[in-house]
Amino acid sequence: MNSSDINQQQQIKLNSMAILLKWLMIIVGISGCFSVLFGAWLAHGSQTLSVNVQSSLATALQYQFIHTLALFATLVWLKITKPSKVLLVASCAFVVGILCFCGTIYIKSFFDLDVIGKLTPFGGISFAIAWLLLALEGKNNF
Repeated sequence: MNSSDINQQQQIKLNSMAILLKWLMIIVGISGCFSVLFGAWLAHGSQTLSVNVQSSLATALQYQFIHTLALFATLVWLKITKPSKVLLVASCAFVVGILCFCGTIYIKSFFDLDVIGKLTPFGGISFAIAWLLLALEGKNNF
């Protein structure tokens, strides 16, 4: 391989990472917006739901909002430092956690679809992995 080929491959990698980071930031915006709007509805319009369902939804909302902020912080960290596969994987793990933990609780609560609840633990594990990856990155770079 000549240096031109290597430079082209590096540029493709950087462009791919930039596109992925842009999509992850879009997810942050959508998830944050949903958290605010759904939180308002939960506080003011969910009185017809049972207390158990309201509690489950509040838990999912709390986890979604906290992990949306964690995803945002991770993306900022990625933007201001050198590219890091660990931080990129942590970001993706936060997204998987939001979808599999929070999303499945929402779906299960509104559509009484118990089978989807089997994905919830994978979302929780994904959150835990994301936090551990942040710890690893911090250990290696602070």
